[in-house]
Amino acid sequence: MMIGIAVIAAVIFLGVYFNNSKKKEAVDENNILIDEAILEKNIAFFRKLNATEKQQFENEVHEFLTYVRITGVNTPVEDLDRIFVAASAVIPVFAFTGWKYYNLREVLLYSDAINPEFQTEGEGRNILGMVGTGYMEGKMLLSKFALEQGFKNESDKNNTAIHEFVHLIDKADGDTDGIPSQLLAKQYSIPWLDMTYQQMQEILKGKSDINPYGATNKAEFFAVVSEYFFERPDLLEQKHPELYKLLQEIFKQDPKSREA
Repeated sequence: MMIGIAVIAAVIFLGVYFNNSKKKEAVDENNILIDEAILEKNIAFFRKLNATEKQQFENEVHEFLTYVRITGVNTPVEDLDRIFVAASAVIPVFAFTGWKYYNLREVLLYSDAINPEFQTEGEGRNILGMVGTGYMEGKMLLSKFALEQGFKNESDKNNTAIHEFVHLIDKADGDTDGIPSQLLAKQYSIPWLDMTYQQMQEILKGKSDINPYGATNKAEFFAVVSEYFFERPDLLEQKHPELYKLLQEIFKQDPKSREA
């Protein structure tokens, strides 16, 4: 009996040790210089914040990097890549101070698009980002090229990393269904579903400037219009004012007012 207890204790000790070692390794790798100059130069969202908000953004970027590991898959990971990932995580939940992605442990960066077998060579490489499921639960897969382009091109309506983090926000209530229950007040659920249906129909009819991928399902619609909301809020508010108002209610942000 004593031997059995000793073995169990050893297993528990080793489990805790390796778990803590992995956490420490993630923290060490992500212990990078994050200062206002770097964020000011590379993150348009950051440039539009006031001084207090900029400090909050820096703090939340740093906090994210203490608990999420960022790993390159046959590609180097630069400090700026880590900042881009963390910024993508912070932007949609910036109004929710202290938000944590409990459903994410690691972000895997690939050099470019991948296929369903997670390969960066050969045919069928059309995946720029995805949230892992099954044995990949707790992981996010991102194209490094798409990640960088999402921040370098400030005039389009696309940001792959923000898209994937919005999926994680959607998934936080247990279902990736296009209804972010943890952010959206209950009284707006029906208006949001009605808006989603109407806008998806417009996309299918070819009468919308929203990315056609948004018509795939409600979850993809939410992620696609969220990219639009943060990348080109001025244009979204002009072309889809009611949709813009509902996204304001979801994210508790008004990015267009920051631009003004």
